[in-house]
Parts: sequence; C-alpha cells; structure tokens
Amino acid sequence: MDEVFKALADPSRRQLLDVLNERNGQTLRELCAGLDMARQSVSKHLAVLEAAGLVTTTWRGREKLHYLDAAPINAIAERWMTRYDRRRAGALADLKRALESAPMNDFAYTTYINTTPEKLWQALTDPAFTRQYWGVSFETDWKTGSPMTWTERDATTSDPEQIVLEADPYRRLSYTWHTFTAEWAKANDIDEETLAKLQGESRTKVTFTLEPHGDSVKLTVLHDGFDPGSTALTMCSQGWPALLSSLKTLLETGVPLP
Repeated sequence: MDEVFKALADPSRRQLLDVLNERNGQTLRELCAGLDMARQSVSKHLAVLEAAGLVTTTWRGREKLHYLDAAPINAIAERWMTRYDRRRAGALADLKRALESAPMNDFAYTTYINTTPEKLWQALTDPAFTRQYWGVSFETDWKTGSPMTWTERDATTSDPEQIVLEADPYRRLSYTWHTFTAEWAKANDIDEETLAKLQGESRTKVTFTLEPHGDSVKLTVLHDGFDPGSTALTMCSQGWPALLSSLKTLLETGVPLP
C-alpha cells in the first residue's frame, strides 16, 4: 500500500490514471498524444504506476496496451473510506470521483504466481484443474478457431460463437465468453431479470498473458468487450479477483480457496 500512495502522490500520475479511466487500453503513443508531457516522462510515470499495481499491460501484436487496475484503489477505499468519515479522506476524493464518473468497459488484473508457465497453462486449460478453483470445465482442443463447451454446476453451454481466439502455449490464451442460458442461470441462482440483462449484452472475450518473472509467472487477465453499464462487467469484476486468488493458492499450496 505504501507504493500505491507514493504513486498517487504525483499529479501527473493521477492524470494518467484519469486518462486510462476515460479510455482503457491505450498505447504509450496514444497516452502521449493526449497529455502535455514528454514521452520519456509518461514512460517513467507508467513504470511507477505499474510497479504499484495501478496499471497493468498486455501486448496486441507489437503494441503495448496499458490498463487501469482499480484493485489497489478499491483496497484503499475499503480500508479507509469505510472506517472514517469520507470528508477525512480528502486526499483520495478527487480520484474516487473520477473513477465513479466514467465507468470502464473492460477489466484488467495482474498477479504473480510462484509456478512455471507450463503448470499455469495446464491450470488454465485442464478440466482437472479448472474444476478445482473455478468450478468450470472446458471441452475443446485449444486450437485457434475451435469451439468450446462450458460445463458449470451440471449446466453445459455450447454455442457457435464460443470459440478459442488464440492459443500460444505457455504464453497467451484467449477465448470468447460463454452464452448466458436459462440452464446456466438456474445452476448459478441468477434471477430472470438479471438473466434478461445479460442476454441483451454483447459477447465478451478474455485473454490470459503469461510472462516469466524470476521464479514466478506474471499473469495478466484482460476481460474486454463489455457494453457501457454492463451487468456482466459488474459480475465479472467481482468474480475474477476471487477466482485468480484461488488459482494462485492452488498452484502454490496444492489446495484452492474454499
């Protein structure tokens, strides 16, 4: 948390977060074009924000995309704003208002797992692993363009648009999100009103990027393609941190979170 406060102490870095909050997933060139800062300064500020966990990155071809990761800010809000009068949290008020005024339409999350790229890839693709920390199993050959069948709590979902988008073993995995069916909703205690909202939204996709980092692996998860005001985004942004924590615990201890 010390690193987060240090990163937020600089107005230029707060400005960068505001810009990413308005439009997530920008390249360094795009960020420089929208700010009155030299490229080298923007690059240095982004490095500080990434080290603090406030910004996460992923690659699209040769382009490096930057995403706001709100998890550390949420942790600050939970620790301070729920225990003290909001007026006493003046140092965070402007940033909080900025985050609330322009909701993001994607979810980015980075974690470091003490494992190997091979084991992490297996944990992301092998039903014997995914059932343990996710409660989901996939039926697919994990080749680009191949269909995927999802099974969760005895509810099986198949759809021509449920496909593998990219599969580069031990480095990058991407696929479209599952269809929201009545069977899936019943198995997960989703009410009819929420199901109707989910079914009216665009299909999204999730991308996992694996990068060796010493004795660990840096795992970046990008879930994007959400509509503005998406119900699915609200649900996924709450679910992903717990799911990835369970994945990390499983690989590092052999037992997933309850």
